Amino acid sequence: MAEHGGLHKIQSLRRRWIIYQVLEDVLLSLYAALYVGALMYYLLSPSLVWGFITFPLVLAIMLAVNRPWHMSDEKIASFLNKEYPELQESSQLLLLPQQQLNPLQVIASSKTSAVLAGLNISHKPFARRLVMAFISLMVATGLIWALGKIFHIERIFYGPNRAVAVCGPAPLPEVILPQISDVEVTVTPPAYTRRVKRSQDKFNLVAEQDARVEWHIKTNVAIKKGLLIFNNKEKINLRSKGKHTEWYASSVLHTPGFYQVSIDGKLSELYYVQLVNDNPPVIHIKAPKQYTYIDAGEVPKINISATITDQYGVTNASIMATVAKGRGEGVKFKEYTLKFPQGFKAQSPLYEVQKLVNLPALNMEPGDELYFYVQAQDTHKQLSRTDVYTVSLQDTAELLSMNGMLTGVNLKPEFFRSERQIIIDAQQLLKDKDSISVERFNARSNDLGIDQKLLRLRYGKFLGEEGEDAIGTPDNEAADPADFSNAKKILKEYTDDHDNAEDAGFFEPEVKAQLKATLTEMWKAELQLRLYKPQAALPFAYKALRLLKDLQQKSRSYVAKTAYKPTPLKLEKRLSGELDKIIQPVNRQDIKPPADKQEVLKKAVNVLEALKLNPVLNATDRRALQVADQQLSMQASARPGAYLPALNAMRRILLSSKANINDVNTVESVVQKSLGALKKLPSSGQEPTDMGLSKQYYKNLKQANR
Repeated sequence: MAEHGGLHKIQSLRRRWIIYQVLEDVLLSLYAALYVGALMYYLLSPSLVWGFITFPLVLAIMLAVNRPWHMSDEKIASFLNKEYPELQESSQLLLLPQQQLNPLQVIASSKTSAVLAGLNISHKPFARRLVMAFISLMVATGLIWALGKIFHIERIFYGPNRAVAVCGPAPLPEVILPQISDVEVTVTPPAYTRRVKRSQDKFNLVAEQDARVEWHIKTNVAIKKGLLIFNNKEKINLRSKGKHTEWYASSVLHTPGFYQVSIDGKLSELYYVQLVNDNPPVIHIKAPKQYTYIDAGEVPKINISATITDQYGVTNASIMATVAKGRGEGVKFKEYTLKFPQGFKAQSPLYEVQKLVNLPALNMEPGDELYFYVQAQDTHKQLSRTDVYTVSLQDTAELLSMNGMLTGVNLKPEFFRSERQIIIDAQQLLKDKDSISVERFNARSNDLGIDQKLLRLRYGKFLGEEGEDAIGTPDNEAADPADFSNAKKILKEYTDDHDNAEDAGFFEPEVKAQLKATLTEMWKAELQLRLYKPQAALPFAYKALRLLKDLQQKSRSYVAKTAYKPTPLKLEKRLSGELDKIIQPVNRQDIKPPADKQEVLKKAVNVLEALKLNPVLNATDRRALQVADQQLSMQASARPGAYLPALNAMRRILLSSKANINDVNTVESVVQKSLGALKKLPSSGQEPTDMGLSKQYYKNLKQANR
């Protein structure tokens, strides 16, 4: 291969393209590692290890897919021919050995080499994708930084390597008393949470319910007395550790709210206390359905599949099953406790459990019903359970019996009873299969299909549907000449009168839906009979008959047993006949209308509006704001995150001689949200005394003057 400047330039461009492609893959890998690392950092673990793992993994995948080292000199030459017409599409000649070139190609190669050596090739085609990858990385970095500023995330650790995120609004920097030089707050979660003890240097608290909190406060001067005041009610004294500059206090947190630190009578700002409640386990049953019916021929087994989740772990779960046998007054119930094969020793927060229940093993027979629910317990011994699920075994003997078919109140017509005869004939055909020819078997199966079709058509007509042989076919009687051009009579022959009261059905929507479901099962049974498969048609025929029987009577309903303990009788007074102490009961109660809490906040809004014009409080306005401050304190005890900034602003307004407009706006916005919508009382329309005559008079007068 000839050594000339053009060839070196092509090779230099190839190396440049490879470098740009590798840099692009590196930036995109950093982009992916940044997102994955931030997500895992905030949600699972405060560690950057996920980002370090993602970066080389994604980079290796991208390099394996793109393979930048496979770029050849021929592709670079093709790119130059396309982008620079002055090369006259001769760049490939620079890649050929000199001995393979003819004299004309040698001249063209020399000319192309000279032109290529003088070209100033732009980096933009090579770096376009690199710039896009760099911009994407910068946007991702800015977005994650902005989200970190907007949202504040407190981590509560399950253990050394596990955490759960509690998200909330970004708090303002804490303002502590000048006497406090250092603070350390230690939170010890309850034992059932299995979380480790943690420490922080902030007064604001996010802790588990019933967690023990210890405050270690150091002051820069000796103080006489320190207090922690919770929700303006409970007070906890700070105990000295031997020096008057080191103080200690501890408490178990049961309710959320806020607290203040008091140093020799000087109060700090309000600090919030947010508690993470321990919720009972959540159970979601994936299978079976809430109402399951096992038809004849199906396997009498059910697979119970459920997902159980809890914050701190599940310690136990079981299936509480009840089998109902018999009918009417002879119903008997027997309870079973079924365990899942999966163990709960690990006490994990998530379990996928399954249990295959063999119904005959529970002594269930055709016609019996199984009622069950799943119950779970967490590490805090909290129980939760699901709704009751029902599983029924079909009783074929009951379906084929004539009991209940001749009741006085029967909404089904007589021809529905032939469905059981189709089932009996299909079973007889299956018994005779080995003793008759194939043609005879197919003919009898097809005849049963025709019977099923006739039954289905009559069933459809019962619901207001037409038969297949009577759609749009008028009778052949001689027409009356007087009815010539009678459009109504012609339309009557070819349309349906669904709004005719005499033809309308008197069934409820649920009954109609079940009858239509019966029609669907008859369609399926007819299909299998026409395909000479009576064995496959039997389940559909059984289901159709069962749907009809269910409509006739439902003799049993399940109600959970409840215990009743009557009041014990006094035997010495029983049957004595003494009625002198039985008097007419009198109950008198003075009901006072409750105080209107909204009225206090309404007055506070008026005072805050006046402070915008004159920021100085008088005694009356100060009293109105103090009463409103008590209302906000009660609401801040329940929701400190929403009301604490406004409560701090209210305290600053009450303590200062001149109100700050920002504090006024903060308090007013929260108070306005606390005020509910005004209730509109019923009232008659305000009509003018002259019934609007004066308004009409002036209107006509204006029109007359125009």
